Amino acid sequence: MNLTLLILLPLVTAVLILLMRNAAQVKWIALIGAAAQFVLAFALLFAFRSERLGGNEVQMLFELQYTWFPAWHISFHLGVDGISVAMILLTSFVVIAGVLVSWNVTKMSKEFYFLLILLSLGAYGFFISLDLFILFFFLEIAVIPKYLLIGIWGSGKKEYAANKLALMLMGGSALVLVGLLGVYFGSHEKTFDLLTLANAHIPVEVQKICFPLLFVGFGVFTALFPFHTWVPDGHSSAPTAGSMFLAGISMKLGGYGCLRVATYIMPDGAKEYANIVIVLSTIAILYGAFATMMQKDLKYINAYSSVSHCGFVLLGIGMLTKTAMTGAVMQMVSHGLMTALFFAVIGMIYERTHTRQVNEMGGLLKVMPFITTVLFIVGLCSLGLPGLSGFVAEMTVFMGSWQNPDTFHRIATIAACMSIVVTAVYILRAIGQTAMGPLKESYGNLSDAKWNEKLAAIILIAGILAIGIAPFWLNDLISPATEIIMKKLQAVHSGL
Repeated sequence: MNLTLLILLPLVTAVLILLMRNAAQVKWIALIGAAAQFVLAFALLFAFRSERLGGNEVQMLFELQYTWFPAWHISFHLGVDGISVAMILLTSFVVIAGVLVSWNVTKMSKEFYFLLILLSLGAYGFFISLDLFILFFFLEIAVIPKYLLIGIWGSGKKEYAANKLALMLMGGSALVLVGLLGVYFGSHEKTFDLLTLANAHIPVEVQKICFPLLFVGFGVFTALFPFHTWVPDGHSSAPTAGSMFLAGISMKLGGYGCLRVATYIMPDGAKEYANIVIVLSTIAILYGAFATMMQKDLKYINAYSSVSHCGFVLLGIGMLTKTAMTGAVMQMVSHGLMTALFFAVIGMIYERTHTRQVNEMGGLLKVMPFITTVLFIVGLCSLGLPGLSGFVAEMTVFMGSWQNPDTFHRIATIAACMSIVVTAVYILRAIGQTAMGPLKESYGNLSDAKWNEKLAAIILIAGILAIGIAPFWLNDLISPATEIIMKKLQAVHSGL
């Protein structure tokens, strides 16, 4: 399969959107393009599984490599493993759902859909890049669209939130760039090629300097404590689709970078700073959960809970066991689907009630049965109900974390588990106040979900159930890739 299609398809869609003059044509082009991405992602999954079942055990499948800037050994190098395919699937789910929930956007609709599709282009390119310079290029593509989506189509203190998000993410990007240059000049190969660097031995002194730069830089994108402060403001001010992309996709770029780049190519650095990563992740999990309890705005509730849930991703990486890292990837996929659905439902409620304050709602189940049912489902997924993706992902992280027998790791695991109780409290309280109780007179004539909103919700729920009910397909997809990372870590431990 030609991986360049994952870049060309959103690029062509974005160009066609700009060429359209009619608003109706724009949204249909965006939807057709998103649907094509969705189909292409599944075609990639089936092609990948077919290759693996056929006995092809090479680390990266469907590799393409073209020399781009030979003086610096930069090449357009693409390839995928199970982790990449899982993240591409997640992106395709969020993209099509984001387009559907934005169906009624009228303000500068052409520019709005163009920026959404541009975000997907950056995400696809990031997840399939095997050259660190190209990977960084695609990471940066997404920053400007996020800024514009919040600054133009956002609500509340949108200018402040857009500026804060842009500055924080640019700061993280600067750390990533310095770390990548450090790896380039510190390695004997003088290359940005990910696989070459992974198979080489980067000097330990270089790893000790560059690992924290890369991990913190990517960590800013995935709400690493204490660099998480852009998340609540950015999510709360962004338009619905913007929030879905930010939480569902953009925050996963950071987790993917922490695992694929920092941990994989610098195993000595990963072992050196593992305990610090675990401490910061545990703080994020507990802080995010308790901070969420104090929120009254539905978007802030989901935003702060994202800080907590993304903490599980970094915790799984920091634990440095195969099961925990597999759980971290599963948590990225699960949280991406779950939080995208949560923001979609919040947007549907806000469009009808014109408020996100839970104490101003009540009884919405009577007039919006579909929307509030979806709210129940996504809330139960967030608190880790068995049968839904949240339970599978978090339990895998906990099991992998518990495999470390020492007291420090066990205490961190128990502390992280405690957040489940707090999550149950704020989720059940928010859902109860929103959906149950007496219905206010002013809400008596509210309408339920439209066709596009129902379709978006059904697509995301299907992904959540596919992981929650039958998780082994995702585990089997991810495990071989995490096994390769573990072999690197074990080789360091054994002194090879």
